[in-house]
Amino acid sequence: MLRRTMAEFDIKAGLQHVLNQMELALQKRPKEINGPKPLLLAVSKTKPAECIIEAYNAGQRHFGENYVQELVEKSQHPDILAQCPEIKWHLIGHLQSNKINKVLKLPNLHMIQTVDSEKLANSLDAAWSKLQPEAKEPLRVLIQINTSQEDVKSGIDAEAAPSLYQYIRTNLKNLQAVGVMTIGAYGFDYSKGPNPDFISLMKVHSTICQANNLTGEEVAVSMGMSNDYDRAIEMGSTIVRVGTSIFGYRAAKA
Repeated sequence: MLRRTMAEFDIKAGLQHVLNQMELALQKRPKEINGPKPLLLAVSKTKPAECIIEAYNAGQRHFGENYVQELVEKSQHPDILAQCPEIKWHLIGHLQSNKINKVLKLPNLHMIQTVDSEKLANSLDAAWSKLQPEAKEPLRVLIQINTSQEDVKSGIDAEAAPSLYQYIRTNLKNLQAVGVMTIGAYGFDYSKGPNPDFISLMKVHSTICQANNLTGEEVAVSMGMSNDYDRAIEMGSTIVRVGTSIFGYRAAKA
């Protein structure tokens, strides 16, 4: 397990600052955008168990991991299991089919945010019924959309996303498609106007709502990170994925 190697960061203060900024951004959201108060997902990638426990003790419950191996280690860490009984884990990185069983066995798994194909959805559906036969609820999933159309990013095309959402909703009883997600291009210059990735995702969101006779509040939108979560909330995001603003900067990978 990773240990702290950088200067101590005030996680409680970081959390409170982000929550305050989220509230201010929500107040700026146009009234015609219907959506619930956004959920803060603390992205704990590369951070050790002690940082997660510190954030949990400050009131944070939802945590996101990008890499399967880190999620496996942290979700089963004895200190986290003992001290964070209500923790809720989200996988926010790409999930390979050969790692599905490893992920779905984990304690306190709350959501997979990166479903981008019928094949992956089918595999998750089959595995959930086998690995969690006594689960009272289906596995929550988001449809990941590659709004920036970058080859290096996972995600289904925006035009195909509503069909995948409908496929899961209609055919897969062990999955609950609760919304949509995008990573988007990094470093967008907001002096040029609204983020086109956010615009694209909100269009998909609208299409899904209209096709399924759902309100905007019934379809989650996961977009926005440390550098732009406030902008994302103003445009309709209901889940923001924030790491460095809570935990401090990550050490560069060797």
